[in-house]
Amino acid sequence: MIRKLMRSIREQKKDSIWAMITIGIEVVFEVIIPLLMANLIDYGIDAGNMNYVVKMGIVLLLAAAGQLVSGIISGRFAASASSGFARNLRHDMFYKVQTFSFSNIDKFSPASIVTRLTTDVTNLQNTYQMIIRMAVRSPLMMIFSLVASFSIDANLSIIFLAIIPVLAFGLYFIMIKTHPIFERVFRTYDKLNNVVQENLHGIRVVKSFVRETHEEEKFNTISERIYKNFKKAEQQLAWNAPLMQICMYAAIILLSWFGARAVVACGGDAALGLSTGELLSLISYATQILMSLMGLSMVFVMITISRTSGERAVELLDETPDITPPDNAVTEVADGSISFEHVMFSYHRNKGKPVLDDINLHIPAGSTVGIIGVTGASKSSLVQLIPRLYDVREGAVKVGGVDVREYDLDVLRDAVAMVLQKNVLFSGTIKENLRWGNEHATDEELVHVCKLAQADDFIRAFPEGYDTYIEQGGTNVSGGQKQRLCIARALLKHPKILILDDSTSAVDTRTDALIREAFAKEIPDTTKLIIAQRIASVEHADMILVLEDGKIMACGKHEELIASSPIYKEVYESQTKGDDDSAS
Repeated sequence: MIRKLMRSIREQKKDSIWAMITIGIEVVFEVIIPLLMANLIDYGIDAGNMNYVVKMGIVLLLAAAGQLVSGIISGRFAASASSGFARNLRHDMFYKVQTFSFSNIDKFSPASIVTRLTTDVTNLQNTYQMIIRMAVRSPLMMIFSLVASFSIDANLSIIFLAIIPVLAFGLYFIMIKTHPIFERVFRTYDKLNNVVQENLHGIRVVKSFVRETHEEEKFNTISERIYKNFKKAEQQLAWNAPLMQICMYAAIILLSWFGARAVVACGGDAALGLSTGELLSLISYATQILMSLMGLSMVFVMITISRTSGERAVELLDETPDITPPDNAVTEVADGSISFEHVMFSYHRNKGKPVLDDINLHIPAGSTVGIIGVTGASKSSLVQLIPRLYDVREGAVKVGGVDVREYDLDVLRDAVAMVLQKNVLFSGTIKENLRWGNEHATDEELVHVCKLAQADDFIRAFPEGYDTYIEQGGTNVSGGQKQRLCIARALLKHPKILILDDSTSAVDTRTDALIREAFAKEIPDTTKLIIAQRIASVEHADMILVLEDGKIMACGKHEELIASSPIYKEVYESQTKGDDDSAS
């Protein structure tokens, strides 16, 4: 895990190394200061030598200034390195997500991915900064202080060696107790983010059904679970401070007791034993050693908290995309012909009942194909196999006579344009949204495709026309307007295959007819697949598929299906009867 996370350091190695070097310089100054203080007391104050006091006071000021400056510089380098590491890690994770297929996204869930890219990366950023500062500073401080204290009095310094194992065992015990709790916390964070996202996306539904109280209860339940787990973890970590204090005060008491006896025994003469200044230095080193241990304990606490975050980040980075292009990928789609050859598909590979079962179908290039069926008939699942958003479980889907698994993914998906029922518009102007289809499209091309999609009139009715700003999710345009903008965006790709997944459901029948008429005149060579609930949207198609329970129950033209398919006839009569009743 650590090796994989370190790959995201990259250009921040330089700042990281400089941070550690300047921290080492800071530690040297800090360790020298007690020795200088001991000399000041023993050879200046006790000896009544004011010249020595002044000289040593200046040296102390310079050492303190050196410690301050090196500390500031190390802090700047550490902040730069940790921020850069977090940026790189977030970049690596986000780019990895872009390679995921829909099945990979389904495995993690969008809410979990958002948590990993935000909360988990922030935890790792804070931990990395603490590692390159405290994890370097504390061991150096402890080693240098131990060396200095042993040089003063080896017997008294054994006290430190006796206390360190006690503290280390206590810290290890705290870590193994808290890690499983933090694992539960971050899994619950995923659920919390999911609740918040659902609430915000569906806020109109929540308010129209007056379900605010229900949503608050859902939020409070999950939030309470996070609170209880965090509280339990913090209660475990709270043992860290008293453990440190007990060790620190025990060391100082033992040093004071045995050190005072040694000073009294030799009369405070450094030549005969331990002097007063040396005892004060030992107490200073005791404080430094134990503070360095406390610093290490803080590092361990952060590592304990972020260990779960690191595992979750690496889990995302290690995920293998289910759909990848072959080595010698085909880089050109010959035409818009589509073939399904004994296709079987399920969302959970090799598990459960197939969503599509033994689909055999050939669609010539330039054809218009209508697809109807009840909700859950797997209409959307069928068309999502064409741009290889999912892979078949058995059989093959071919576009232009080539198995879609042999194409370069970008080439294949650039040749297939999909307009979904749940259309997505991004925050930005209408022009910016349209140019998702072709970023180099001219204004004239934008107007042309919008006329084909029957969107030009309502766009020009806006005060700012094509420069009108679309709010995130397209909340400031109607459902029908959103659908027509998405159709225009798809047409800008000049696709060989155009898939409309119930994407005219929010427009009136006249506009629907005008859109289909424009398709017939302007893009006759494009294969058009139209999923619809209205028979009127597909009755003039070259071929109509009737799907039920993942199988093609009937296939033919409108007149043929009226005569041969009871399902199609029933839907047609129910819709025409409704029209007749409303007309009368």
